[in-house]
Amino acid sequence: MKQQIKRLSPHQNGKVFAILMTVGALLMFIPMAILMSFVAPQVDQNVSPVEFPIFVFVIMPFFYLIFGYIFIVIWCTIYNYFFKYIGGFEFEIEEKDNEY
Repeated sequence: MKQQIKRLSPHQNGKVFAILMTVGALLMFIPMAILMSFVAPQVDQNVSPVEFPIFVFVIMPFFYLIFGYIFIVIWCTIYNYFFKYIGGFEFEIEEKDNEY
């Protein structure tokens, strides 16, 4: 049986995507921050050490949260607008009997 997705909820999908991206970013950035703490600092022209700003690893997941939400809301709204002209995502489902 073929079915189409008629409408995507911008707010709900934005929330879910933003949270998943933030958790994924934290899982990636925390180990990276730990590894970066062991790297020797770079030096500038005056041979003064230039340390990598660790706060970047703290704020990047928040950027993922904010921009992930905003862009998913925009794309869901665009999808909902164009659905009436081009149709939606199509998929097939099949019901199976539970044989245990």
